[in-house]
Amino acid sequence: MKVPRFDTRDASFGPAWERLVARRDGPNDDRVVEDTRKIVEQVKSGGDPALVALTAHFEQRPGLTAAELEVPRSEWDLALGRLSPELREALERAAARIRAFHGLQRGDLLETHLDDGRGIVAELLVRPLARVGLYVPGGTAAYPSTVLMNALPAKVAGVPEVVMVTPAKGGQIADPVLAAAAIAGVDRVFGIGGAQAVAALAYGTQSVPAVDKIVGPGNAWVQEAKRQVYGQVDIDTIAGPSEVLIVADESADPQVVAADLLAQAEHDVRSAALLVTWVPALADQVATALAEQVATLPRAKEASAAIMGRGGVVCCRDRNEALALANHYAPEHLGLAVEQPRQALAQIDNAGAVFLGHHTPEALGDYNAGVNHVLPTSGAARFGSPLSVHDFVKRTSVLAVEVQGLLRIGDDAVRLARAEGLEAHARAIELRQKRG
Repeated sequence: MKVPRFDTRDASFGPAWERLVARRDGPNDDRVVEDTRKIVEQVKSGGDPALVALTAHFEQRPGLTAAELEVPRSEWDLALGRLSPELREALERAAARIRAFHGLQRGDLLETHLDDGRGIVAELLVRPLARVGLYVPGGTAAYPSTVLMNALPAKVAGVPEVVMVTPAKGGQIADPVLAAAAIAGVDRVFGIGGAQAVAALAYGTQSVPAVDKIVGPGNAWVQEAKRQVYGQVDIDTIAGPSEVLIVADESADPQVVAADLLAQAEHDVRSAALLVTWVPALADQVATALAEQVATLPRAKEASAAIMGRGGVVCCRDRNEALALANHYAPEHLGLAVEQPRQALAQIDNAGAVFLGHHTPEALGDYNAGVNHVLPTSGAARFGSPLSVHDFVKRTSVLAVEVQGLLRIGDDAVRLARAEGLEAHARAIELRQKRG
């Protein structure tokens, strides 16, 4: 594998860098959009019969009935029992750290109360969502970490009911996924996947309850379905491919940097993995290490394609330029493999998650360090944030005005209403003023 190389001093750097920043995903192609629209409409109008038919087709489950869509609690318990003690303990310890970290965020969910003492009281109430849907990818892979990262913040926020959907190819759901659901406090699990599962959560069927928000990753059809049902329900985000950008100096270990880059590149051929450094020797060493390490990976094909298509090594002039490039790229994951990483962090404005120093692998953040691994991708770190308890609550404003307050500020509101051409607004205020 010949690792792509870029240099900020080259005349060709600008267009090449903008191509990397753009990610080149764009909207889903017309086939995905149209196929998803048809599936969503079938479930919306057809309920359980349509959901069963689609699930039986896409998940190879002939003879499926509506009664078999939901996974009984007894199967969760069996899945827990089949785990090795070591894996079960690892899941439980990870859940405890994630729960503890997100528990601290509850202190930010403050209700506000402003009483000016002259007849006007303004308040903001905070309430958890009533029911949340969690999509967990399935098929050939099992993602118990997805269950923990999405379900636990919802439960910490006080959501009474979390409903999980996940593909059950051939009727089977991986034990670690069901076990994670039990550990995280998920309330119901349905063995359905794809766009039809998203539609069922959004509109409800005879078997699947409608939810207020849908969270969790998925393939192009799942993401497109989330986009199409947004407005009927809330969603977390439209997730793009995984990405990492590492800023490194001469103190970094090239083998470790290469390993961290490949940890993201192995996800998908569309993943992005970039090193930015002002140390030419390190750039050479990391490029060599990437070529050597990728050859030994089980997912070498995917990782190689990601590095060649959306990754590589960027050489720049100095540390300040490297950090400026990182902010411009706004990565999902940012590694600061430098001396004094906290000083570098002070210059970072755009990143989904930052991993400081030489002993903080991004992979820990994926699993059990406590921070959430659901992060903004495709440059959305410019305005987006990690999934948190804040994503599972809603806020309601409350206003209570006494007569003295109405008389004090009413005239200004009347002027503003008439300036906007809204006479009924003005009269609704004036009528109260006249009646005192």
